[in-house]
Amino acid sequence: MTEGFSSESLGAKVPVVSGEHERLHRGALGLLDIAAATMANIGPAMSFFFGFGFLAYTAGLASPLTIIAAGIAIAFLANTLSEFTKYMPSTGGFISFVGKSFGPRTGVTTALLTGTGYIAAMASVVAIVGGFFQLLLQNYNVSGLESVPWIVWTLLFLAFAAFMMMRGISVSTKIAGFFFAFEMLVLVVVSIAALIKFHGHISFAPFNPKNITHGFSGLAAGFPLAVYLFIGWENSAALAEETNDPRRNVPKAVFTSVIVMVVSYVLFAFSTVVGFKQNVGNLSSAAIPFVSVAKNVVGAAAFFAYLAGMTSTLGALIAGTNSQARLIFNAGREGLLPKAIGKVHATRRTPVNALLFFLSGTLVIIAIWGLGHLLGSHGASAGMNAVNFFAESSTFGTILVLLVYGMSNLALPFYMRKHHPARFNGFRHAVLPGLGIITILVPLYYLAKPGQSTPYDWFPYAALAVVILAIVYAAVLVKRDPSIGDRVGSIVADE
Repeated sequence: MTEGFSSESLGAKVPVVSGEHERLHRGALGLLDIAAATMANIGPAMSFFFGFGFLAYTAGLASPLTIIAAGIAIAFLANTLSEFTKYMPSTGGFISFVGKSFGPRTGVTTALLTGTGYIAAMASVVAIVGGFFQLLLQNYNVSGLESVPWIVWTLLFLAFAAFMMMRGISVSTKIAGFFFAFEMLVLVVVSIAALIKFHGHISFAPFNPKNITHGFSGLAAGFPLAVYLFIGWENSAALAEETNDPRRNVPKAVFTSVIVMVVSYVLFAFSTVVGFKQNVGNLSSAAIPFVSVAKNVVGAAAFFAYLAGMTSTLGALIAGTNSQARLIFNAGREGLLPKAIGKVHATRRTPVNALLFFLSGTLVIIAIWGLGHLLGSHGASAGMNAVNFFAESSTFGTILVLLVYGMSNLALPFYMRKHHPARFNGFRHAVLPGLGIITILVPLYYLAKPGQSTPYDWFPYAALAVVILAIVYAAVLVKRDPSIGDRVGSIVADE
């Protein structure tokens, strides 16, 4: 812990933690708040709408089994996050955990990988907010508005989301929670209605491993897509400082969110397969399979499904930015990133600079991606298509985020041996994280393997470049300021 000294009225000197005065609004959130924010960050409607069709194409009729496998893998990661939080709840999340385990260079490297990965992933959400609204307008032929470019809607919704987040964590979290509640209500009602209407096609075939396309290879190929459905499960950790009793509530919120999402996704997947009468070819060729099922149930259901998609994207934007910007905010106040990022609003106690930096980064990525397609062989229409951009940017971001997940699993046994040796448990602190690392390697392989189409084929090289630059930056920074090692993880949420 880095210590300075401040003078008190009696002239005594008391230690002051670097960045300690830049504290967030402590105790503003409860267990329900952070659990709802976590699930809103996952954005089940958004993720399922744009992910399940391709997952079914890859894994086949038994694609629900792939979702179950991904849920188990996420549970391994949830164990790691929960164990860290029990001993060191921190707004820095994975950055603080890895840095405290392996030292300042690794901590700074993790901060850069985390920031870059999450900004790229959130850029996909920022884009799809406007893109999905444009699809809604075009589907219902709203005269005069369906031709408005999606980037215009994106900027309008982004301004709304930023304003809500600047107002405070309690207000923005409740809005995200409301959006999540609405989308879940629509998804569950439509799913049950589809099972009732198409009950003649209900069977256990979607849960028969023999119906996975190409067996284990099909399961493995669909696994990265299924894992992506859960991205955002770690949201609660970054809200630790603003949460009542974070050592207990964050683990509860994490596991509750994972369990609810596994059960929900399996229901949505099963009802969609049944709604398509188990015809995977038709399912995978539909633009948004779940909306197609909703149309077949009753026309009005499709409209509510579109609204659920909108609330999902907005909820994911608000909840995701709230948590992910706090990760780089904490890195800023501890000196791992520029200190300006680690400032809070004087009265609302929100990390304004980090939020602005984070959202500006998403717009820069959108601009670069669009320019790249304009100048490339695919042309403007492909580059500025929000759905295409969603797939591309989220894929690149996921590669970096998975690396951070892997480093966190690797760090847990070292952290416990180093800082809490008497409480080390071989199963919880070594075996489960080890299984977590193994499950991370599968999606990493399929995201990085050769032979993919452009631009996916160069994403692994871009990710490697980010890793190298992060390592170099970390080495230079730590050499200039060796005290960084004392500041990593120095601000504990409830202390």
